[in-house]
Amino acid sequence: MAVESAVLSRIGLAGLAVMGQNLALNIAEKGFPISVYNRTASKVDETVARAAAEGGLPLSGHRSAQDFVLSLRRPRSVIILVKAGAPVDQTISALSHFMEPGDAIIDGGNEWYENTERRIREAAARGILYLGMGVSGGEDGARNGPSLMPGGSLQAYQNVEDILTRVAAQVDDGPCVTFVGEGGAGNFVKMVHNGIEYGDMQLISEAYDVLRIVGGLSNAELAETFAEWNRGELESFLIEITADIFGVRDEHGDGELVDKILDKTGMKGTGKWTVQQAAELSVAAPTIAASLDCRYLSGLKDEREAAAKALDQAGIGSGDFISGRSVDKKRLIDDVRQALYASKICSYAQGMNLLRAKSAEKGWNLNLGELARIWKGGCIIRARFLDRIKKAYERNRGLANLIVDPEFAREMVQRQAAWRRVVGLAIEAGISTPGMCASLAYFDTYRRARLPANLVQAQRDYFGAHTYERVDRPGSFHTEWSKIARQSKTGAGILN
Repeated sequence: MAVESAVLSRIGLAGLAVMGQNLALNIAEKGFPISVYNRTASKVDETVARAAAEGGLPLSGHRSAQDFVLSLRRPRSVIILVKAGAPVDQTISALSHFMEPGDAIIDGGNEWYENTERRIREAAARGILYLGMGVSGGEDGARNGPSLMPGGSLQAYQNVEDILTRVAAQVDDGPCVTFVGEGGAGNFVKMVHNGIEYGDMQLISEAYDVLRIVGGLSNAELAETFAEWNRGELESFLIEITADIFGVRDEHGDGELVDKILDKTGMKGTGKWTVQQAAELSVAAPTIAASLDCRYLSGLKDEREAAAKALDQAGIGSGDFISGRSVDKKRLIDDVRQALYASKICSYAQGMNLLRAKSAEKGWNLNLGELARIWKGGCIIRARFLDRIKKAYERNRGLANLIVDPEFAREMVQRQAAWRRVVGLAIEAGISTPGMCASLAYFDTYRRARLPANLVQAQRDYFGAHTYERVDRPGSFHTEWSKIARQSKTGAGILN
């Protein structure tokens, strides 16, 4: 065995698109010999060449599934990074034929968690261990340190824990990886991470829109503003790259590139899954849902242009609401900063509550504070205030909602006046801010001790005999609303 371990790779990786290549090189750079495989041989050659060029890294390429699997030290661990769905099953089939009981497969793609749970069962029938591992950080994160969210077989995780802890992004309180939980927990957590990411990006785009249209900020001023924000409480990867974007000139013409980009947003499905799961679990996630709706609406480019023309002809010009308006630019920038921060807290709160609800349903025992910690580095939603989210759940692991944590509650109250000014100004100016509005409505609804839902319940009982509860006595009640209403009307007619 000693001789075998000296010549065999410690781990394997199949699927050498951008993410796979970069993760393989990251692993090799940390000193772990790795074998790589791809159905397209040119990708194998390309990865081997990169490993040589980037310092002679311990990486070997293989052109057949059998050679690849047999090049690994037992118990074998194979990471697969291919497109979710059928390609994952095809890759598993090709590799597992040569694997043995005790070996492990680690799927690093954005997979639907139930597919992972099915594969766990299928692999177990052959004695093979299985992990579904969320990987966040894009190509740069994969190469230099991603956030990793593995779930499934604890033994499979322990077999590669030393590798993953070295490869993951490193923050002040440890590597950005933890064993998330059983079954499809890792994939589910990554899905919700992506849903929060949708909300974050939407809120930032709304801040940009208000500053640009109402405040009249130039791209240079926007770059300066976002760079300044990134030195404060809003410090995050997304704010940082947004500041960079505003400064990139168009190489094919005048001005900045951002103004030449078509306003249609793409998506790969994880945001939709997040909203669907929120609905299934009866968890309110309006900010994330609003961000998804905006992506759908952005796709209706031709319809939007036709609507703009038709409504302009009807007398609603796109600039009518803000023409002649003078604003205090400095105050607007500060108000938008506070509105963005408060809105983001609501978006993260919705994501965390969805994780908590699914954890309760599945018995995953998710540690929300630990998840916030591993999102502090490497991933797309990494942000300074994730450390404070981690501490909030450490103070109270059963915290019902982030916005009632004493520290966050105080900040929400301090920022709500600015938040309301921004949303009100945007509405008055005819600028859609669905994410900020959804966050504010979420905050205002959650903080109300009594809602008008009593009327909705009365309506449901009126037309469907769904019954209702009372505030002053226990039990369920039903009222013959129409009969009583008719009697009341008849009585009133007699009296008149």
